[in-house]
Amino acid sequence: MSRTPHLLAAGLAATLTAAGALHLARPRVFEGLIPTALGSPRAWVYGSGVAELACAAAVAVPATRRAGGLATAALFVAVFPGNVKMALDSRSGARAWARRPAVAWGRLPLQVPLVAWAWQVSRGV
Repeated sequence: MSRTPHLLAAGLAATLTAAGALHLARPRVFEGLIPTALGSPRAWVYGSGVAELACAAAVAVPATRRAGGLATAALFVAVFPGNVKMALDSRSGARAWARRPAVAWGRLPLQVPLVAWAWQVSRGV
C-alpha cells in the first residue's frame, strides 16, 4: 500500500493548521480581503481561521479524510474572491508584503493546485 495518500493528507493538514493559526494570530493581515458589505472583517477572518483548523483536523483523521478534503476544496474556492480583492487592492511599495502586487497577484494561480491537492486527498489518491 502506498504511503502517498497519507503524506498528501499530512501535508495538507499541516498547511491548513499553519494558515488557520496565522488567521487567528494575525487577523489584521487578512482583514483587507473582506468586502465591507459583509460586515465585521475580524469576524470573517477568525471564522476562516477556525474553518481552516477544522478542515485540518478532518483531513488528518483517516475516518473523516474524504469529507475533510472536500470541505477543504470548497474552502479554497470560497476564499478565492478575497484573494482577487487583495490583488485588485494591491499597491507598489505597500508596507505589508501580502499587499504588494507581485505577491497578491502571484497567489491567485496557486488556488488551482491547492484545490487539486484537497481533491486528491478526498479521493485517497
